[in-house]
Amino acid sequence: MKVNEMFTSIQGEGIYIGVPMFFVRLTGCNLRCEWCDTEYAFYEGEEMSIDSIIKKVEESGMKWVCITGGEPLLQEEVYKLIDILLRKDYKILVETNGSILIDKLPTEENLVISLDIKTPSSKMERAMRFENLNYLGPKDFVKFVIMDENDFEYAKKIIEKYEIDKEIIFQPVGSTNLKWLAEKVVEEKLNVRVLPQLHKIIWGNKRGV
Repeated sequence: MKVNEMFTSIQGEGIYIGVPMFFVRLTGCNLRCEWCDTEYAFYEGEEMSIDSIIKKVEESGMKWVCITGGEPLLQEEVYKLIDILLRKDYKILVETNGSILIDKLPTEENLVISLDIKTPSSKMERAMRFENLNYLGPKDFVKFVIMDENDFEYAKKIIEKYEIDKEIIFQPVGSTNLKWLAEKVVEEKLNVRVLPQLHKIIWGNKRGV
């Protein structure tokens, strides 16, 4: 597998925000979002065996493993990695961009899916596979990254159209405009959570955190 980086930190996004995890960031992404903050993961990385990755996970001492990218589901070996980690009783959070079918991911108590739905400001919204919503379990969640009013209205329409009943995260681009987004959600009485990128608030926009 081609691995961009591995590190221990806290989860900075989604419903597990603040939870210590070991991060396995895989190389490669099929999307090119306008506001992407991990462009270095498009190509950079080194080939590693699954055994080598597992060893790093075990050395971290973490109970949670976040498998992210780029887009981790582009690499077929990721499913074997997930299977081994589950058999070793790790809790896994898979962060996927919403453009690849998630039907091959196992339905397991210790596996959580964070599914992105790209908004118009990303210029990648047409790549979304909305049938993925049918494969989400009760513990999984959906994330919209919101830049402006247009993104906000788009997210509202998608939630209503697909009757999304999972946990929904509204995350401002770059963790800016939190106040504006929070006030809009309250004003419109939406059943969503407004959350920042906590790691950026703590450490700034840097790698390995």
